[in-house]
Amino acid sequence: MRAVIDTNVLLSALLWGGTPRALLEHVRNGTVTLISSPALLAELARVLERPKFDVVLLRSNTSRAQTLAEVRQLAEVIDPPPLAQPVCRDPDDDVVLTLALAAQTDIVISGDDDLLCLNPFEGIPILTPAQALHRVLAAL
Repeated sequence: MRAVIDTNVLLSALLWGGTPRALLEHVRNGTVTLISSPALLAELARVLERPKFDVVLLRSNTSRAQTLAEVRQLAEVIDPPPLAQPVCRDPDDDVVLTLALAAQTDIVISGDDDLLCLNPFEGIPILTPAQALHRVLAAL
């Protein structure tokens, strides 16, 4: 199953536990193929630079560089063309949609209401982490 995982969910998966972490484990074991883009990787790097993550990274015995390197290793990176016209009410989220289209993903996983309200987009389901995990488990 090919999936775009929005930055908010991916960050939760990398630094905390719960359902996002369970999804990341499916990426690690090959059940789910993580699709990313230079834009999403840059967004993740910017967000990880926030000082509020210092304690979490230290407690996790990892660094920003290690975290980003893991994502780059796990992800299939595609540089999609922009959408012909804005779709999402938050234009920054269009990078997720254009990636999903270009990569022909099976699902988009997000906790962002600006994306979730579009479900489905061009036939691609936009799911919460819980909904996505349910779909992944059902496909096993």
